[in-house]
Amino acid sequence: MNRCVWLLARLPARPGPAPRHAGAASAVFRSLGGLRHPSRAAASSSERNGGRAPDTSLFVPLHVQPLAPGPEGDIGAELTQPLNKSEVLKILNKFYKRKEMQRLGGENGLDARLFHQAFISFRKYIMESSFLSADVHIILNDICCGAGHVDDLFPFFLRHAKQIFPMLDCMDDLRKISDLRLPPNWYPEARAIQRKIVFHAGPTNSGKTHHAIQRYLAAKSGIYCGPLKLLAHEIFQKSNDASVPCDLVTGEERVLVDPEGRQATHVACTIEMCSVTTPYEVAVIDEIQMIRDPARGWAWTRALLGLSAEEVHVCGEAAAIDLVTELMYSTGEEVEVRNYKRLTPITVLDYALESLDNLRPGDCIVCFNKNDIYSVSRQIEARGLECAVIYGSLPPGTKLTQAKKFNDPDDPCKILVATDAIGMGLNLSIKRIIFNSLMKPSINEKGEKEMDAIPTSQALQISGRAGRFSSVFKEGEVTTMHRDDLVLLKEILNRSVPPIETAGLHPTAEQIEMFAYHLPDATLSNLMDIFVSLSQVDGLYFVCNVDDFKFLADMIQHIPLNLRVRYVFCTAPINKKQPFVCTSLLKFARQFSRNEPLTFDWICRHTNWPLVPPKNIKDLVHLEAVHDVFDLYLWLSYRFMDMFPDANLVRDIQKELDNIIQIGVRSITRLIRASEATSVSVNDRMLNLEDLPAANQEQFSSATKVPGQKRIRGSKALGYKPAEVLSNMKSHGQGSLAARLVREGLLTEEMLKQLEREWQKGRECSCPIAHARQHSSPDN
Repeated sequence: MNRCVWLLARLPARPGPAPRHAGAASAVFRSLGGLRHPSRAAASSSERNGGRAPDTSLFVPLHVQPLAPGPEGDIGAELTQPLNKSEVLKILNKFYKRKEMQRLGGENGLDARLFHQAFISFRKYIMESSFLSADVHIILNDICCGAGHVDDLFPFFLRHAKQIFPMLDCMDDLRKISDLRLPPNWYPEARAIQRKIVFHAGPTNSGKTHHAIQRYLAAKSGIYCGPLKLLAHEIFQKSNDASVPCDLVTGEERVLVDPEGRQATHVACTIEMCSVTTPYEVAVIDEIQMIRDPARGWAWTRALLGLSAEEVHVCGEAAAIDLVTELMYSTGEEVEVRNYKRLTPITVLDYALESLDNLRPGDCIVCFNKNDIYSVSRQIEARGLECAVIYGSLPPGTKLTQAKKFNDPDDPCKILVATDAIGMGLNLSIKRIIFNSLMKPSINEKGEKEMDAIPTSQALQISGRAGRFSSVFKEGEVTTMHRDDLVLLKEILNRSVPPIETAGLHPTAEQIEMFAYHLPDATLSNLMDIFVSLSQVDGLYFVCNVDDFKFLADMIQHIPLNLRVRYVFCTAPINKKQPFVCTSLLKFARQFSRNEPLTFDWICRHTNWPLVPPKNIKDLVHLEAVHDVFDLYLWLSYRFMDMFPDANLVRDIQKELDNIIQIGVRSITRLIRASEATSVSVNDRMLNLEDLPAANQEQFSSATKVPGQKRIRGSKALGYKPAEVLSNMKSHGQGSLAARLVREGLLTEEMLKQLEREWQKGRECSCPIAHARQHSSPDN
């Protein structure tokens, strides 16, 4: 008797008399832990909040271990009797099929997906546990004996569901944390002052940024925020040349002009690095239209709303005027708009270039991938012309050197081959812009890759590089390489630029830390997914794409790091398409987790420093990746100085590497020839992906694979294919490969004809190229 009293005393107490039998005991547990009984209706979490229902596919269930007998033994069995597991299984399955239970689960945040997952886990837990807690055991025994109803299981099922989905218990808190509807309130310093907002609107080469910078230089203190390191460097140099002491702050570099290390009154920085707590007289935000950028737009939103400056000068496209005005209306600030017109005329020609034989000094051929860069530059130099090369992954120093070579009137290099990297950040003396193609791969807001014609804003930005006011060419011209593209180019340029409607936002480290407090077992990638799913924004904002962040979070998830450190590593600005850079980040994180500083010797061993000039394109691509690894080290060194202690030494060898890369780029045609010589040749003729009109070459590569042909290893940039592929394409009238590609939209009939013309022309050029190879010196 004393034993039974002791056992009953360990059960949760309830008001009223003690139960007289096991059937009555079930009543004790119907309201266990404050859980709702089936007879009580409840409003769903989303209805209480007025927010959207969460994407429950992001909720990852936790594993709950089956119970093993404790020192007290099986209390439930002692109070009642051992359970018949086969009967219990029938009861559980009957519970799952009850529509009332599914409805009640929905009212408690369990949609059909979560209800199913929670039931599978609950059933497994019940069936695999060698004993159950007394409350669950008694309820199951009551139901088996006919003294209870299957619905009485719901409170215990819900308790288990909240164990495996802890977010169900804190959904209200999570919604409050992820509420992004009032971003202006995040910046109390800016809200404490009445700012003057001036929007300098105009096309490329209209002088809008020049006027803003003049006000910046005249101010007692100022900050310039630009999208590129090159632009920050340019303003840093211009300020100091004008005897206005100015510091430089980028993700990878800090330069204080004061020899004693005191901060200057002016600073030029990349926009992600701007301080929203330091007061300034004047702030300049350049390229404001990038506020819509799916990946980086949040940085412009933060600067616009948060800079604590008496005057904020915003420069960019007129398409952003309405959005900036609305955003400032929400802060109680008015916007003064100053419109500018282009300083020099620009003409869209009525004829295409059609042949590289028609090139003339001051021409710039714009390509949208490196494959086209390699192909076009090789064909230009085969004609005895020198060309400069600029593309996005080149180090800033190499870009500047190539730009200087092209701009130098005494240098024989008069042709530039470049990607859209010339759209901003470089001063170039271009007479004529020639679009090699108008198709460009892009990433939409969902993180999906798309292939489409360039938008009007980008076409105008690139076209505007021709005939700049400060260059030797006072009038600019624009055309295309192929006649068929010219009509489309004119159509694109004649379109009005659609107004920018939304500004980007991004979860902060503090917000994710608060999420982690409520969901301690969730991975960082999953925390980010749930945050974005629950986030609420008003019509002026969108949440930026976080795919790159999640990619890095998944990559380093297995490494033991605290959440703040993990978050910082995941915001590192690296290209996830570069395996060596991603591997380096992984090794950095692993070394960091061991609390072992990443020294200069360590980084030299990792990168096999010292390195030699590239012998082929593959070597050049690797050197560019190593340069990015050094950038990553420097970026991390400003966030974890004790763990990345040798920033100055790494910066020194990075400058050496920049010079090595410059050597390679200066002789890029020789590198292409060397890569070509090491590739497999069929009848002394190779068909290269870069010879194709710009299209989705990755898709084309897989579509044109010849059965039985081994994949060629080496530089991914070259993507060589044998000539039989072309012959297959030429016979496109009988259900051939080319016909399939046309049907799939990867090629058009015009592209096929152009490809045949270029192939024939390539064959005619093969002899002069071979002759040039025989007479070229090893240094060329």
